[in-house]
Amino acid sequence: MAIDPKQRRRRPRRRVDEEGRRLNSAGSAVVIALLALLVGVLLNAPGLHKSAAIQPEGWKRDLALAVTEPTASVSDALLVDRPRRALKAVLGRSEDDEIDTGIAVPEPSPDETPATLPKPPPRQKFTPARPLRIWIAGDSLVVVPGQSILRAVGERRAIEPTGDVDGRIASGLERPDVFNWFEHASEVMRKERPRAVVLMFGGNDDHGFMTGLPEGREIGAFGSASWTAEYRRRVAGIMDTVTRRGAYLVWIGLPITADTEQTIRFDTINAIVQPEAAKRAGRVFYLDTYLFFEGDDGGYAQFVENDSGRLVQMRADDGVHFERAAGDLIARKVLAQLNRRFDLTSWRND
Repeated sequence: MAIDPKQRRRRPRRRVDEEGRRLNSAGSAVVIALLALLVGVLLNAPGLHKSAAIQPEGWKRDLALAVTEPTASVSDALLVDRPRRALKAVLGRSEDDEIDTGIAVPEPSPDETPATLPKPPPRQKFTPARPLRIWIAGDSLVVVPGQSILRAVGERRAIEPTGDVDGRIASGLERPDVFNWFEHASEVMRKERPRAVVLMFGGNDDHGFMTGLPEGREIGAFGSASWTAEYRRRVAGIMDTVTRRGAYLVWIGLPITADTEQTIRFDTINAIVQPEAAKRAGRVFYLDTYLFFEGDDGGYAQFVENDSGRLVQMRADDGVHFERAAGDLIARKVLAQLNRRFDLTSWRND
């Protein structure tokens, strides 16, 4: 039977733009966008997982880990993360995505006490031909004083920096997953062989959350006996990593801050560091910065009189970090101590 042409099913006309290109539906565009997002997430899953792991403790970190951990596992199983790894390797940044919580520090000897420690080496002489190599490192608080030290060192030909200030924002001794100072310090001491080291830690360590704990060990809140014992172990480990390589360490203490509660927490950290430095007298010097930046009432002061009696801004507006004048003050104190420990000037009379 013949079909009436009028009854034949007509195919819908393809939608095209003015130039004849086919137009897709909004739903197709959404699907393509979601697929592209999924591929992007899988390609970058290791980095997303690392970013989640190094967040501050809390529900946001827990939620991020719950999402990124299985995503990273799927990405690894499907080999989708290989292009990212290859690119990181080419750039020399293969370790960027590693979540490293291992803490390798020298173990104290059972018989090691201040009385049994070997005597510090004699006051050594350094010259422009044989300069004192110095490494400056720590969290963000060390950056401004470190820059001031380097600027002053540029005028002292008997001192040679290992490089720029090795300051790592948001890092510390609590979270080796953010940045592993224990491994980094060991590597720098082995490769660069500095004879003087300036460190400042603790600005990000006033919390109760630590990674890299020994297996089976748990800690309590910040300042508790268990937290203090573990943080003391880490401070001592960094000090021994430096001094057992024959270097002299100047450890810059944490300053008074605009936040009274934060100052109390910083004092808790200083109360751990200072005795550990005293145990290593002659090898470690603790520079107490508290009195440098207090006002006439003994509290925090953003502006402090300099040696000329003029009020200068010492602290940044955040009430924690240093301005250049404060960095210069700390640098003078550090260099004065290095001059007491080493002979850095007699070469001029040779």
